[in-house]
Amino acid sequence: MSLALAMGSMSASAADLAARPYTKAPVAPIAVYNWGGFYIGGNVGGAWTNQEWVNTANTTLFGDLAPGQGFRQRGTGVIGGGQIGYNWQANNFVFGLEGTISGLDTRGDVLNNVFGVGLDDRFSWRADWMATITGRAGLAFNNNLFYVKGGWAGVNNRLSVSDTVPANTGSGSSTQWHNGWTVGAGWEYGITANWIVGLEYDYSAFETKSYQLAGAAAPAVYTFDAKPKDIQSAVVRLSYKFGGPVVAKY
Repeated sequence: MSLALAMGSMSASAADLAARPYTKAPVAPIAVYNWGGFYIGGNVGGAWTNQEWVNTANTTLFGDLAPGQGFRQRGTGVIGGGQIGYNWQANNFVFGLEGTISGLDTRGDVLNNVFGVGLDDRFSWRADWMATITGRAGLAFNNNLFYVKGGWAGVNNRLSVSDTVPANTGSGSSTQWHNGWTVGAGWEYGITANWIVGLEYDYSAFETKSYQLAGAAAPAVYTFDAKPKDIQSAVVRLSYKFGGPVVAKY
């Protein structure tokens, strides 16, 4: 009798030691940077402009160049301005629209020592500010974003000439707005949920416009087809993104 009771007690203890059901521990969320939202910021860097002007008509006494003659020159300088835009994010894909406005000081000066008898026409040019409206598309890897962009660009450009050597003297200038296109690429890094730094390269090309430089010699004409053939720039960017907390991804 005692042996039977002892064996029953041992059986009950073994049942108590049976395997318990396993429950998987919850997965901790991974913080993912949120690129969506409205942002505004500034940029600064360097710019390179190729300027071209070719004479199309000359009925002045002071002008040295004849139709078909002209110059091309490259100028470098500083560019700086601001950007404003909005991003949409779907998984790792980021799409956006952005507008920029920048001042630049690319300019040049050429003394004509090639064409004409007097060889004394001095041409000066400058591209002083430009604007862009572009679309952006990129891939985000947490708080790193690699993107390309493209769209419309416009630039304000000025061309002038002066001849101060007797006997035939004259001068004139003209300012034109040139429309064109731009493409670029860049990288941005989210320092915090709101502050973003980045690097960007852009290439812009523009249309040809007619410049009348006869000035005081009017009604005579000294006319050129001129344009900023292209403007290239490389800038450092700093932007502030409104809202957009870090997103938890499981």
